[in-house]
Amino acid sequence: MNTGQNIELSTILNELWSLDVNHMTPGIDYTISVQGRASFVSQGSQTVQDHASQPLFSNVNESKLRNITTFSSFMTLLDNYERSTGVTEQVTTEELTEMEFFLDAVLETKVMKVCRAHQYLVRKGQSSSDLRLFKKQLNLIWFHLYHRQRNTGLDSSGFEHVFVGEIKSGTEIIGFHNWVQFYLQEKNQHLDYKGYKAREHDLPDQDDHILNLQFSWHGVVKPIGSAFIGTSPEFEMAVFTIVFLMNTERSTTVVVNIDQCRMELVVIRHGRSLGTAYPKLLSSNGRHVRQHAH
Repeated sequence: MNTGQNIELSTILNELWSLDVNHMTPGIDYTISVQGRASFVSQGSQTVQDHASQPLFSNVNESKLRNITTFSSFMTLLDNYERSTGVTEQVTTEELTEMEFFLDAVLETKVMKVCRAHQYLVRKGQSSSDLRLFKKQLNLIWFHLYHRQRNTGLDSSGFEHVFVGEIKSGTEIIGFHNWVQFYLQEKNQHLDYKGYKAREHDLPDQDDHILNLQFSWHGVVKPIGSAFIGTSPEFEMAVFTIVFLMNTERSTTVVVNIDQCRMELVVIRHGRSLGTAYPKLLSSNGRHVRQHAH
């Protein structure tokens, strides 16, 4: 695993960051309350101390979200999936139309098409310059259904795993790396935030773009999860699509800096589709710079 920072990737991802006009602004469009540091919980244990009595999201400007096409079409997709792994996904014609609409909206954004991610991938020989073929490629990576659990029907996809979350054997949350889904599930009282996870001297604040966190969902505990906060769906898809296509090994971890956040991006493939993808915060707001200076 390469632990050094990937400069070329950091450069393109910072360009995407600055092009992400649909990004929500902390303290204006949403407010988070990180509260206490979560305690250690072993995988599979459902007993957990709650170090956060309040929700993570104090407020979110939901009407703004619903007025942005990529966010609104993304939110429509979130309830199309069966939570449990091993249960075959039934995809209706209406749901296929919703997927198409979402991908078309994503491809209209500066982040994905007009300026950056697509151009970069074409230049690197990883994508066709034909937009229809690029859309097909995105569809295969994110929406193609596959078996996550053996001996079952087609029960999973990259989109479902990363953005919606799944529950395996009724005891383990897998995936679930999206802040909008976190907010909606918390608002509907299906999810309980338990506190943040960070290194000893690293305290997250409400402006951080990534959080490592602990939560329970439908009574099942995720000991440590992570998500970008405030970013648009097109930004997250563009970031993980680039990492996915620029590497060929089954599991890829790259270290990048995006807007003063030092992070690992982890991508695991499932054939020609995405198995999982998530960011893992290493340090934020230049804190890694200050620590090295000691």
